[in-house]
Amino acid sequence: MRGSDFTELKAFATVVEHGSFARAAAHLGITPSTLSAILRKLEERLGTRLLHRTTRSLAPSEAGERLLRRLRPALEALEAAEQDARGNAAEPAGLLRLNASRISAVHYLAPLLGGFLTAHPAIRVEITIEDRLVDIVAGRFDAGIRLGEKLHRDMVAVKLGGELVMKVVAAPGYLARHGRPGHPRDLARHACLAYRNPSDGSPYRWEFERGAERLEVAVEGPLIVDEPAMLPEIACAGAGIAYQFAHQVDAMIAAGRLVQLLPEWTPPFPGFYVYYPSARQMAPPLRTFLDHLSRTRIG
Repeated sequence: MRGSDFTELKAFATVVEHGSFARAAAHLGITPSTLSAILRKLEERLGTRLLHRTTRSLAPSEAGERLLRRLRPALEALEAAEQDARGNAAEPAGLLRLNASRISAVHYLAPLLGGFLTAHPAIRVEITIEDRLVDIVAGRFDAGIRLGEKLHRDMVAVKLGGELVMKVVAAPGYLARHGRPGHPRDLARHACLAYRNPSDGSPYRWEFERGAERLEVAVEGPLIVDEPAMLPEIACAGAGIAYQFAHQVDAMIAAGRLVQLLPEWTPPFPGFYVYYPSARQMAPPLRTFLDHLSRTRIG
């Protein structure tokens, strides 16, 4: 294979991965027009259209899908070989690609990264923030960060922080007007501040547990959002009851702006984990990051 052939194939895979010529070109460090010319040359060389392009969307053709299925494993093997070669040097080097949920990135990953990047200047880190569950292998991520309860069993998981607690909260003014729920089922009679499940857009069902009893409650109310971090301040204004991570509302509870409800129904649960495929060769940047994690626990 000539060097130009490899460049064309890598460019094609990068365009599909990013879903945009502009984003793929930025990732490769070239202009969109140069990238477009590389893809045209590849299609001419293979004698088939690999991409369906419109002003609003970009997707691989049937031939492009077939090529991509054969191409991804080869590119991953080449990248692993290159990173392994770099890993033999005294200083680990290369690219570490992580996919993380928003809360895990802000509250757990960010406090780790400053020290990690300072200690390992030859490693570059690229983080994609997504709350929905993604296929990290298909997305060519080295690892993901999600709640332990959401991980597939074929993944290796390393604990990122401590246990988490959800808290049901409302403002004193709201409780004075509407009373306190004594049981999770009572929430059906209250104004609840809801948010959508990032995986499918459906309203998130609030989860409760007391001993052996487990409940999921479909709440309703005056508001539903995609970003749960909006809700504590709205709850403080007395607009309804919210269901939040403890770290999002603890300061407001301590200040008397919010009151915790149903604490016996929200016990601690496993927190966030860094996870990666068990069958995949571990690249030096990921190995170095996990070593750093083992020395620096958050939460």
